[in-house]
Amino acid sequence: MNKWACLVIGSIAGGFSRYFLAKTISERWGGGFPYGTLIVNLTGCLLVGIFNTLAGEKFLIGPEGRILLMTGFCGAYTTFSTFMLETSNLVRDGEIFLGFMNVAASVALGFLFFRAGALLGKVI
Repeated sequence: MNKWACLVIGSIAGGFSRYFLAKTISERWGGGFPYGTLIVNLTGCLLVGIFNTLAGEKFLIGPEGRILLMTGFCGAYTTFSTFMLETSNLVRDGEIFLGFMNVAASVALGFLFFRAGALLGKVI
């Protein structure tokens, strides 16, 4: 299958999966805490961990499968899983400080940028 088709199919499936899972969980557990997003992020991490091992260590997933499952599906399902994969790769490669810096910077700066965007949105 063409790499672009893999990307499109995976992205559509991941986006729909995210929406329906998060919606179902929020309806079931309520909206006081973002349970839907938490479950999506955690399951996305689980899936990208499985897919990465199947591709990189067991060689059961080829390049097009990586595009379909990891970039397309998991990318549309949650970018949090990619964040965890990249952080894990830093730690695996002995860059423990950079891994922790990635976590700290992504969370702290992500929150600050979100708040800045919210403020800018009010003045536009």
